[in-house]
Amino acid sequence: MTEHGYAGDIAPDTAWEILQDDPTAKLVDVRTRPEITFVGQPDLSQLGKALVTVPWKTYPDMAANPRFVDDVAGAGVKPEDTVLLLCRSGQRSAAAAQALSARGFQRCYNVAEGFEGDKDTHGHRATHNGWKVRGLPWIQD
Repeated sequence: MTEHGYAGDIAPDTAWEILQDDPTAKLVDVRTRPEITFVGQPDLSQLGKALVTVPWKTYPDMAANPRFVDDVAGAGVKPEDTVLLLCRSGQRSAAAAQALSARGFQRCYNVAEGFEGDKDTHGHRATHNGWKVRGLPWIQD
């Protein structure tokens, strides 16, 4: 466990490798349903896995989801699984990794660049890092 209260931060490429190699690994997308719908989501179908979607914040008020840990467990994620958490840029997913770790989930990792990555000098995302920019599989509704 790091000083942040979870197993650590990893790059999207590393997350993909873990998903390939670890049969217990689950990718939990903590973005809101509108974000996932309009921006896209990781596609794990070639790995025979399904993306777990549990929002860290509720929509439309963007308040913290008080049932987050219970919702993750209800989606079939077990405390002994390797849990990879993803949001837009790695902020909410870090908080989610902390919350799960505090409740006994043993291996929670934050996908630090998130799905869209950090902002560039023009304030735009999805231009220099993140799941999409790294060319990892994704789909859009």
